[in-house]
Amino acid sequence: MFKSSSAQNSPKTKQQIFWEYAQSIIIALLLAMLIRTFVVQAFKIPSGSMLNTLLIGDHLFVNKMAYGIRNPFTKAVWIAGENPRHGDVIVFIYPVDPSKDFIKRVIGVPGDVVEIRDKKLFVNGKPFPDPPTAQWTDSRILPANVQPRDNFGPITVPKDSLFVMGDNRDHSYDSRFWGFVPIQDVKGKALFIYWSWDSENFRPRFERIGKIIH
Repeated sequence: MFKSSSAQNSPKTKQQIFWEYAQSIIIALLLAMLIRTFVVQAFKIPSGSMLNTLLIGDHLFVNKMAYGIRNPFTKAVWIAGENPRHGDVIVFIYPVDPSKDFIKRVIGVPGDVVEIRDKKLFVNGKPFPDPPTAQWTDSRILPANVQPRDNFGPITVPKDSLFVMGDNRDHSYDSRFWGFVPIQDVKGKALFIYWSWDSENFRPRFERIGKIIH
């Protein structure tokens, strides 16, 4: 038996309309959550520890798949990816306070020997190839018994860990002070800047939009 055309074209009830909208919203939220968890995440630079590579107010995307995909609850590897490499700029869970995310540059990978002598950075006995945006701005050289900023190590990076530093070397709170980053706590690799806001001059930095992070 066929339904009459009047039955087929009957107006939707308020409950049906509400449920259709609710389904669309739920699906959109789930997709957004999946993308943020496994694909890409937005991150804002809150401090000057990565000057001049990254400025306060830079907004960037982080590739969550760069180093594989992990269970977000247990951190077990679901899909293996490449390992973090020297020079990568990564976002990770701050070891001292897991509620915070930090962003730094990978200096040492498992097995590397890291040392700083009078502000000169060495990995496995060789000078580390700093990017041109890295900087030491304080002319003072502090001895190791005062603090580890300018003289540090040598120390060997343990298995499944990373040694990281900010590019603003004299003004970065990093592995020199609080130790290593477990690789399982790395959230992803910084990709590019999608927005930048200069709060001091109250203006956008259009020239930084689209900048690839090296």
